[in-house]
Amino acid sequence: MQSSVLAFATDLIDEGADRFFGNLTDRAGVGGLTLASVYHEARDIFPHHPNRVVRYLEPGAAYFRPDPARWDGARLRPVPSTAIGDGDPFADAAAEARRRGLKLHAWTVFLHNDRLGFQHPDCAPANAFGDRALTELCPAHPEVRGYVRTLVAEHARYGVDAIRAESLHFHGLRHGYHHERYFEQLGPVTEALLGLCFCGHCRAAADALGVPSDQVQQTVRAEIRCRLDSEDTAAEPTVLTDLADGALAAYVDASAATVGSLAAEAAAVAEQHGMRLTFMDPDGPGKGWLSGVDLPALAKSVHGIETLGYAPTPEQVREKVAAFALHGVDPSGLAVILRPMSQDCDGPENLAAKIRVLEQLGVPEVEFYNYGLMRLSSMDRIGAALAAL
Repeated sequence: MQSSVLAFATDLIDEGADRFFGNLTDRAGVGGLTLASVYHEARDIFPHHPNRVVRYLEPGAAYFRPDPARWDGARLRPVPSTAIGDGDPFADAAAEARRRGLKLHAWTVFLHNDRLGFQHPDCAPANAFGDRALTELCPAHPEVRGYVRTLVAEHARYGVDAIRAESLHFHGLRHGYHHERYFEQLGPVTEALLGLCFCGHCRAAADALGVPSDQVQQTVRAEIRCRLDSEDTAAEPTVLTDLADGALAAYVDASAATVGSLAAEAAAVAEQHGMRLTFMDPDGPGKGWLSGVDLPALAKSVHGIETLGYAPTPEQVREKVAAFALHGVDPSGLAVILRPMSQDCDGPENLAAKIRVLEQLGVPEVEFYNYGLMRLSSMDRIGAALAAL
């Protein structure tokens, strides 16, 4: 089974190559590094950081040096983090990984990008009222799709084995902005409807499939208004019943077609450059419909699906992963992320048992989250678990 640890480029920058890679190989004993190449804004606690405990990651920053020729004339382009200065930590990681015989994966956050969304609001999703979700980019927008394809191609010069494609889909209402506030209870239906995109490109894509997007938008607006006026957040939909022909469901299906075609395009670019592209599943099988995630369809167009195996017991991990087969996704095409930290693992035996479960189910790749966010004792737990297999 292939193994890797997810990490931030700032871990490499702050700790230096010897310490960083020494922990990966000597303590964790993994065969690969999954390094963030583009990442969203965050504030994190770093238990074993040499100089600080709290670190901020910049909004939508790139941790490699973009090739200017590739982005000539493009409005949407990766912006290097100020943390990398004049350097290229991805190039440094690639060279060190080759020297140590490790595989390098690029952990790439594609569409959850505060920086680009705020700079280019017309590229962000729009709800039924036209309000833009500026922390995201819309996968139906032609310039966004071009950005995704070019970003994939950028990684080839680093000798990347696989791109772990995070956020290559729509997002719901509650996703990733500082101090999001909902003082009145909205209820799940209102939140779901406010997360649907009705930008011109999404409506055009739906219309092309025979879905009456204007009707759907008007009905969704009316339903949201009705629910915002009422304190009965659990009420059955009211005006949505006017869409008895299934137009709303068809509109959401069109969103899934948009995500699926974009993922297929990204995977094709990766394959052209000798890389794999795995789609990072945000919710688990059967749960991503409103985000445009059709896992059985995606599994046929990308090189694998990556999912979270976060759970305290091996039995729960088995249940999570086995659910994919029930939804038409073969576990032999999965990569599963485990957390070796204390909230999920009480020792190396627990972690080893989870990895054995994955092997029994035919899962070929396991990754561990996250280098800088775990204690060194958790790194040792990985090493002990892998050595026990």
